Amino acid sequence: MSKWRDQAIALAGIFQASMLVERLAKTGSAPDEQLQTAVYSLFQVNPERVGDVFDGTDKLLPGLRVSRQLLRTRQHPEYTDCLRYALSILYLQRQLAKKPDLLAIIGSRLEKAQVQAEHFSLTHENVFSNLASIYTDTLSTFRFRIQVLGDFNFLQQQRIANQIRTMLFAGVRAATLWRQLGGSRLHLIFQRKKLLAATEQVIAELEQANM
Repeated sequence: MSKWRDQAIALAGIFQASMLVERLAKTGSAPDEQLQTAVYSLFQVNPERVGDVFDGTDKLLPGLRVSRQLLRTRQHPEYTDCLRYALSILYLQRQLAKKPDLLAIIGSRLEKAQVQAEHFSLTHENVFSNLASIYTDTLSTFRFRIQVLGDFNFLQQQRIANQIRTMLFAGVRAATLWRQLGGSRLHLIFQRKKLLAATEQVIAELEQANM
């Protein structure tokens, strides 16, 4: 069960990042603690447990709930864009995995960004700007680009655009974790019940702990 549990947590990380992309694009804002979790995950290189990537599985409760909904129904009108971003992130991560040179650039630039984040804070404007530039210089160079839909007034603001790119970047980080744990798109089709059961169990444990 722990294999499915770990995959369920990583998948929730992808959905949570995707949800934040959608929210920022459509409303111009997102909960600071969720943005913080996403940025934190980008700097985790050798975590002991899967939940440690996100500074605790409890930080992924919003993503776990979206994951549960989509694993139950495969589609849900409320999460159409979120699902599209998640599938796009999985595809982009697969392309990145074939480019060791880009992975090396990302690794060294993230080290410098982490020093900056320690100096300012995880959700400081300068940190978002730096992380967005890493995304632009690496992941945005692929022929496949993720199309973000939302309110033009928000999308054209540099601060919000930087946050959106950072959330896409965090989604790719979660997708990398998902692949490392043996996750694949086929699992989303053929192992849905196992992933759903693991997701529901994690949610139940977290809700019990919060009572």
